[in-house]
Amino acid sequence: MLLAWQGIAGAQPVPRLKGLPPKKDASVRKSTPALAPGSPWQLLANQPPVLDYTDCGPGNPILLTDGTVLLADNGCQDWWKLTPDEFGSYVNGTWTQLASLPDGYSPLYHSSAVLPDGRVIIEGGEYNFSNGVFHAVWTDQGAIYDPLANTWTLVAPPPFFGGFGPFPRTIGDAQSVVLFDGTFMQANCCTDQAALLNANTLTWTQTGKNKFDINDEEGWTLLPNKKVLTVDAYVGQYDPTGMNFELYNPASGKWSSGGAGTAVQLWDSAADCGGSGFASFEVGPAVLMNDGSVFATGANACGAAHTAIFKGSWKAGPDFPDDLGIADGPAALELNGKVLMMASPFIFQTPSTFLEWDGDNLTEISPAPNASNDSSFYGNMLVLPTGQILFTDFFFVSVYNPSDTYNPAWAPRIQSAPVRISPGGSYLITGHRFNGMSQGAAYGDDQQSATNYPLVRITNNTTGHVFYSRTHDHSSMAVAFNGLVSTHFDVPATQEPGPSQLVVVANGIPSAPVALTVE
Repeated sequence: MLLAWQGIAGAQPVPRLKGLPPKKDASVRKSTPALAPGSPWQLLANQPPVLDYTDCGPGNPILLTDGTVLLADNGCQDWWKLTPDEFGSYVNGTWTQLASLPDGYSPLYHSSAVLPDGRVIIEGGEYNFSNGVFHAVWTDQGAIYDPLANTWTLVAPPPFFGGFGPFPRTIGDAQSVVLFDGTFMQANCCTDQAALLNANTLTWTQTGKNKFDINDEEGWTLLPNKKVLTVDAYVGQYDPTGMNFELYNPASGKWSSGGAGTAVQLWDSAADCGGSGFASFEVGPAVLMNDGSVFATGANACGAAHTAIFKGSWKAGPDFPDDLGIADGPAALELNGKVLMMASPFIFQTPSTFLEWDGDNLTEISPAPNASNDSSFYGNMLVLPTGQILFTDFFFVSVYNPSDTYNPAWAPRIQSAPVRISPGGSYLITGHRFNGMSQGAAYGDDQQSATNYPLVRITNNTTGHVFYSRTHDHSSMAVAFNGLVSTHFDVPATQEPGPSQLVVVANGIPSAPVALTVE
């Protein structure tokens, strides 16, 4: 969305909001889209039984540290959990309804993250749903989900956050990130402010001084040097050809502008088709790749959008074909090192097109189910422990099966692990690359679905049954980190006894297995 209220110079005369979920009825479910033979896409055998399918719909998937997937009835209060079957298949998994959000908080387009202790936090929301209507309020509400207790707890907003117009304090559709040390950092969509959360006391401290512009529409990418990258969207200070980017240094708590700029313009200024009055200020996702480069995608109301590659400095990438771009939308790092992404024409238009970036070429691939009815901003992606990419679009839930495999250099490496464990026990495991090479997936400014944390998967040698142990209290959340990392894992009470194989999984890539015995 674009802020354009009194006190924000250079903005449009009226606010521009991101579109709402498409209205649906029962006929949509009966018209399950057919997939072409050999398609890399699979619909889940069991679709989530969301309660309000007309106004809301499945979205914002989040990977819990026990291998299950948290899924929102996007824009409504209800949440669901996808549990893989006994052989680890998410396609054949089952759904369980979880606790609903507290009364009064039903956000759409909010931030989200998994904390090092395994809890999930969501903050803000561009809209809040009540009495059958989505209200544009840029809410400052937030909540934490405890998967052990199956409860949501409201989180008081940063008291120092400001707002605009009739909204004295906002968070809205803002970006967030878990920093390398496990600290959760939250932006205010509508100012240049940011805050750090103390997850134990649920209190906030200010950070992010020297920001070039307000945070609106921008995304955050965690880098291997522990800094955070953002591409500026110039909301409130329109520059038709602006190409500034910034780096956040957690050591100083300050932003600094990056110098020469992004090589091509990534945010939509509508410079060639009306200027500031028509600009959406949207930008696409930016994904850290295994070689340390960031592939950043753009939006453009006037035609094909640009891409750019960052690795200390910027160079132009290929333009999207056919007037495509990503004015909010998902992208994800595949286990083979390619970036999967969802694009659509101009700003918030349909249909959608799916592409892959392999480091050299941007190539169109087979469409996802229902792609013809989707705009890019409908989509969310999540990297599963199987290496598949889970995809939602307010209609259906499916997975993408990447081709090829991974480079062993990208895999976690176990240094120490127990050789005997018991159901219900808790253990320490250490090693390297436990957080993977990247955050995994990204989406414009909101709806984060990072997976840069270790999962523990144990497979029984006799039955082949797969169990995930809940991990928690990781010593680091740094990406592409060569140092030693530890985490704790809690063995489920249902773990089968006998000889088994344990792997640590990060972003869908498993370590070499270690043998152990479940007693």
